[in-house]
Amino acid sequence: MARLVMQHHQQNRLPSFSPLPSLSDFNGTKLQTQLQYRRKVSQPKEALHVTASNAKKTLKVSLTEQMSGESNKGGAAEFSSKTKDFAVPRRNAMALILSGCIFSQVSWQSPAFAVQSVALREYVDSFDGYSFKYPKNWIQVKGAGADIFFRDPYILDENLAVDLSSPSSSNYKSVEDLGPPEVAGKQVLRQYLTEFMSTRLGVKREGKVLSTSSRVADDGKLYYQVEVNIKSYASNNELAVMPKDRVVSMEWNRRYLTVLGVENNQLYALRLQTPENVFVEEESDLRRVMESFRVNKVAA
Repeated sequence: MARLVMQHHQQNRLPSFSPLPSLSDFNGTKLQTQLQYRRKVSQPKEALHVTASNAKKTLKVSLTEQMSGESNKGGAAEFSSKTKDFAVPRRNAMALILSGCIFSQVSWQSPAFAVQSVALREYVDSFDGYSFKYPKNWIQVKGAGADIFFRDPYILDENLAVDLSSPSSSNYKSVEDLGPPEVAGKQVLRQYLTEFMSTRLGVKREGKVLSTSSRVADDGKLYYQVEVNIKSYASNNELAVMPKDRVVSMEWNRRYLTVLGVENNQLYALRLQTPENVFVEEESDLRRVMESFRVNKVAA
């Protein structure tokens, strides 16, 4: 009699089931063994059926709620699920879980995904008569051959310099003394190509003027803006005798942004250099630097 009671109790006891498997269950066949569980009862509480098709990429969720109550010896209600079928491939299941955790809290319209502009710091040279703004994380380098020189501490090819003509040998009245912006752009390109002339064999530099424009700033002065692209090509074996052994490839590809202004009978030039791929990402910040350039009257 005791043996029959024991067997009857074991038959009525529900097997343990975890509706949300842990991440460790996504290895091997343990996932399919635990998740593919079915049990039939006479009066189900709810029926949840979830299927995922990897081929059609569809997800069907059906929820049927049914109320039932069954009194036992202790007076507690017993609920069970008629069908809980979660036969989802491991990759799809991981994608569903991760996407639900991430995108339920973060949206692409969130400010965290917005591209933030860099902070600018102003540099004022009251002795030579000019000012501009530059990214605050750039560092000043002395002895670079320019009146002032700043550069990015991580991208060494991205830098800024200001040049000005000699006050004793120049007598500029306006930036229009250079001619129209198109003519000034050709002069700027010619100057860059002269500076980049190389004595190495097999080196070739190609440049073109991308755009020229003029603007009147808030100080009432006229400024020219010139954008130039220069590419450098070099041979990997410049001493080779046969032309087929001298393969020419591009060394670098840079954008040069120049702002020209005249004051104190001098020509001022703000020159920005940056690789083309970096310019695409930082164009708005670099144009802010260009528009901040001002030339000022120096007290006699």
